[in-house]
Amino acid sequence: MNYLSTYLYICALYKQKYTAVCGGNSIPWIPGDNSQYVEGVSRYVWIPDGDSVPHLVDLEEPADESFLNARNGANNAYWLYTRRNPLNYQTLRHNDDNSVKNSSYNDTLPLAVIVHGWSSNGHSAINPLIRDAILHVGDFNIIVVDWHKAANSLYTTSVRAVPCIGNHLGNFVQWLFDNHGGNWDKVHFIGFSLGAHVVGNAGRAVSGRIKRITGLDPAGPEWSGNSGALKRSDAGYVECIHTDGGLLGTFHAIGDADFYPNGGGNRQPGCFISTCSHSRSYELFADTVRYNRLSGRECVNLNEARSKNCSGAKLRMGNIDFNKKSSGIFGLTTGSKSPF
Repeated sequence: MNYLSTYLYICALYKQKYTAVCGGNSIPWIPGDNSQYVEGVSRYVWIPDGDSVPHLVDLEEPADESFLNARNGANNAYWLYTRRNPLNYQTLRHNDDNSVKNSSYNDTLPLAVIVHGWSSNGHSAINPLIRDAILHVGDFNIIVVDWHKAANSLYTTSVRAVPCIGNHLGNFVQWLFDNHGGNWDKVHFIGFSLGAHVVGNAGRAVSGRIKRITGLDPAGPEWSGNSGALKRSDAGYVECIHTDGGLLGTFHAIGDADFYPNGGGNRQPGCFISTCSHSRSYELFADTVRYNRLSGRECVNLNEARSKNCSGAKLRMGNIDFNKKSSGIFGLTTGSKSPF
């Protein structure tokens, strides 16, 4: 528990005595509750780690410049899973041919890349959940990107590190395909929160040659007007699933197709706090891979999506269909637990 979390915990216990100190909306004292957060205005926000535990973040805390100057993307780890090693990863190393030759990598198989968010690592919940769903329905090369050193820095530092992390990831896949084979038309990058912006930068590093990118509730804090944010030109087809829009995720339609389950914001069914709604994006995506039965209706505009009043053409949300191609804003309703 960091000092801000400790401070808020004390305030929560003694809020009557400390009303003058703890009052107001500048510091939210309920862990995970971002209901008072205003994008571009609020200084403090709760952001979950890889185990969905909320941490209080100071968005005005100076980034660690010494860390940012250390070419942090070179610390990326690339963990390979296939149906031949579905549970025990093999580490692929950039410019190390033997690490690939001695692995289960198969250049005839499609490639899925999974990238976690802030305060997480390669073992965080998003990775096995999506990995297992993909291997359940198809034979893939799956690479889990562990960028924990940069991701476990101050949030402001992690935000600044995203372009470097993404560039190194894109350069690694370029090297892998150049030296060991692969098919750009069978590449799907999947990123959660900050990881959504990482995969956007990776796509940019290879000139948009990636077939598909899925952004899972792309991070909102510090990303409004940020040139490093995920955008529709980063891949052949970019799809976003928004579940905590306006708080931890962005509400803006930034992909070719943008889905807004249950209005796209907090509270998602079964969630009572923003951090739960944020994480719901990767749970929903994993379900779309396994069952492929969640469909959105096209909306006239974002307001219609937020009010859950869309009635246009249907489009399946998520899944791993490489031939998927569409554009627009889509709304849908889901249940509160898997299968959604």
